[in-house]
Amino acid sequence: MNQGIKVDSEIFNSRLQEIATAVHNATEDCQGDVIALLALLRQLEYLHREIRDNAFQNSLPNNRQALYALLKDIEAEGGWPYIERMKLQKFLVNLMTDNHGENTENGLVSDRPSS
Repeated sequence: MNQGIKVDSEIFNSRLQEIATAVHNATEDCQGDVIALLALLRQLEYLHREIRDNAFQNSLPNNRQALYALLKDIEAEGGWPYIERMKLQKFLVNLMTDNHGENTENGLVSDRPSS
């Protein structure tokens, strides 16, 4: 564990900003291309898992005081980082909403309640 090594926060914050900018740029480049956006999400999930399972776990505190400090920081800074997957139900609602709009535009939707 590297408890004694401190990251230069100015350099680190600059690197984080570069990463965020690169992800935003990639997102803009992929607009309208659902396959490319899905690939981007998968890559981000993979990086999250890799960092968590390797570097993060290897850096976890080995004493109560350091663990307490880490838990306080997690609580103070907004909780545990998590990449949420879109629920299939939400995906289907979006699909149904989209299809309903297409059907309305094509005159395929009636005002009659379905039985």
